[in-house]
Amino acid sequence: MRILLLLLVLATAVPARAQPAETTLLRPDRVFDGERLHTGWVVLVSGNRIAAAGPEASIPVPEGAVVRTLTGMTLLPGLIEGHSHVLLHPYDETPWSDQVLKESEALRVARATVHVRNTLLAGFTTLRDLGSEGAGYADVGVKQAIAQGIISGPRLLVAGPALVATGSYGPKGFRPDWNVPLGAEEADGDGLAQATRRQMGGGADWVKVYADYRWGPRGEALPTFTERELRTVVEVAAGGGRRVSAHAATAEGMRRAVLAGVHTIEHGDGGTPDVFALMREHGVALCPTLAAGDAIERYNGWNGRAPEPARIRAKRASFQAALAAGVTILFGSDVGVFTHGDQARELVLMVEYGMTPIAALQSATGVAADVLGLESEIGRVRPGLVADLIAVGGDPTQDITATQRVVFVMQNGRVVREP
Repeated sequence: MRILLLLLVLATAVPARAQPAETTLLRPDRVFDGERLHTGWVVLVSGNRIAAAGPEASIPVPEGAVVRTLTGMTLLPGLIEGHSHVLLHPYDETPWSDQVLKESEALRVARATVHVRNTLLAGFTTLRDLGSEGAGYADVGVKQAIAQGIISGPRLLVAGPALVATGSYGPKGFRPDWNVPLGAEEADGDGLAQATRRQMGGGADWVKVYADYRWGPRGEALPTFTERELRTVVEVAAGGGRRVSAHAATAEGMRRAVLAGVHTIEHGDGGTPDVFALMREHGVALCPTLAAGDAIERYNGWNGRAPEPARIRAKRASFQAALAAGVTILFGSDVGVFTHGDQARELVLMVEYGMTPIAALQSATGVAADVLGLESEIGRVRPGLVADLIAVGGDPTQDITATQRVVFVMQNGRVVREP
């Protein structure tokens, strides 16, 4: 009888009224919306979405809204990192080969939990992580831990182990009959289709392929896969709803990757005007990773002043050639080579190498969202998009170093850093 009475009560009970979403009004000095700068704007956030953005007089503020005044600051969309490695740490601490060969996966994941937290606090609310570098699918687990709220970090798009041609990649100098960890998955020819499917099945959001690498007879970078092999990866990945990123630092490796249909080229150090023109024709974006090369030269003893090492001069020239050709630039620093949370140094270098501050900011916000296929969710200050928002001291459209002074971070409508 008691059970029957309980069921009757539950059946006739009035449903509980849904709790209203928390509403926050953000009032900075100025707003960079992912495309242009506005003064006198405010942004209204309801729950985890942007409800309104525009001149304050035009936006009705609901009673009870929390008002956050960000004096002296510029509000921006959360920054988007296009090329990271959360399972690596700076090479001046431990060389890449030692990380791959000597550090346990558990140790590397523990480090990664700190890396992603520091990155989020630095204003990067989304990362495309391009390769676990010997840690298998640990990047998938880190992504899941963030999504489930177990650890704090940016939204992650991951690539798993990445694909390399047999014999081209990994720690060198060992006996040829020893099978040492490579830091990626080897596959060739028809086996590339199966390997691509295996990586997607393992949880990869993007498929990363090394179109060239330093495996020449004198240690020089040379193409690895044929154009046909790269096309196989692209076609199979497309069937699984994924896009392909290609590590390519030689003109021929870049050319093959572009013609095969990849979506982004990583590094592009040896790009020529003809290759960059081809990239623009095919709508392929360049992820330049200027900060990684800069960091490595500093590890080698360069003090950051003239005279510049040959590698830096060549990188500056290739980046400027890409700009001149009108190639879409996707912000990407290759962080992991240097300290996580310091990615804004890439923006500073992009401007030093010839990009305008506005264009550099676009590359890490609206343009990045477009290239990564996330334009309907993030990358701009626009009603309906996810409330991933940051504030920096000063005006980054005039002084790009302001992006190194992040003082407020809102991720998915939740404040994770404030003044």
